[in-house]
Amino acid sequence: MNSGSKTSILVIYTGGTIGMIKDAETGVLKPFNFDNIYQQIPMLKLLDYHIGNYCFDPVIDSSNMNPKFWATIADVIEKNYESYDGFVVLHGSDTMAYTASALSFMLENLNKPVILTGSQLPLGMIRTDGRENFITSIEIAAARVDDTPVVPEVAIYFENQLLRGNRTIKYNAENFQAFKSPNYPSLADVGVYIKYHPANIRKPNFKNLKVNSRMDTNISILRLFPGISENTVKALLQTEGLKALIIETYGSGNAPTEAWFLKLLENAVKSGIIILNVSQCQGGSVDMDKYQTGVTLRNIGVIGGKDITTEAAIAKLMYLFGNENSVGIIREKLTSSLRGEITTI
Repeated sequence: MNSGSKTSILVIYTGGTIGMIKDAETGVLKPFNFDNIYQQIPMLKLLDYHIGNYCFDPVIDSSNMNPKFWATIADVIEKNYESYDGFVVLHGSDTMAYTASALSFMLENLNKPVILTGSQLPLGMIRTDGRENFITSIEIAAARVDDTPVVPEVAIYFENQLLRGNRTIKYNAENFQAFKSPNYPSLADVGVYIKYHPANIRKPNFKNLKVNSRMDTNISILRLFPGISENTVKALLQTEGLKALIIETYGSGNAPTEAWFLKLLENAVKSGIIILNVSQCQGGSVDMDKYQTGVTLRNIGVIGGKDITTEAAIAKLMYLFGNENSVGIIREKLTSSLRGEITTI
């Protein structure tokens, strides 16, 4: 935006609980018209921002979110990037962490805030958490110091905490505090004041935004459990077109050492399939040098995912296979932090 003009925020409504109000006649929940946003939330006028809106038509339940819709969000941001100071994406909470992770990779050289938020109760209900989540997300998206955005990255704001999008998981289906960032501290904590933590926030690089919308979905997940069968693992690895497999292992990256299991993984790696080791634990990191079981996996070519979330691992693999042709480069980038998604020290 031009210096001195009113701060402008674009609200992108994809669907989800937050945008629902009760129909006056039927009592049924329905999406409200964001053109009437100031009628629904009058206190927004006190912020004195220009708030534009883009609504999916039709809106979608977040259970139906997929890379096509991620690309739509990224495209809307790209087309409006020069016209707005920040973006707020209203999204169902169930897949919000996946979308936040995906957008962090798709929006390369992002230098403006993209804040995802939602709610556990509809905006039209008296006790809704959506009103505070929405208003604070607008404030965060608009926050600037010396004409530079305070949070120039993709983040999730929910119930008094601002979290890096690709570090976030949904851990509770009922509490207002529905999200956690187990392996990375919050970007801001909200009470009477919004307390930003600059050391935790990515710094702008002032390069031009580049949108990478291609996402390759030829990946899968194998969650280990005691008693997992050879046929189950074999069937998954024989999936037509499979390019990568995320293995959710025990603890710090441990897995069975049965000969059949290791041989299946080794053959898959030799055939060009990337296997990424991610812990089933919410907190902590994969360390394939700690126990012999992890060392064995490393020796057959399994890549350690460090402290990445499963959500971010899925998005990162889709992004890399959609935009890189070399398996060697993909393997290298999986162990590097591209958007702050893993701890590298």
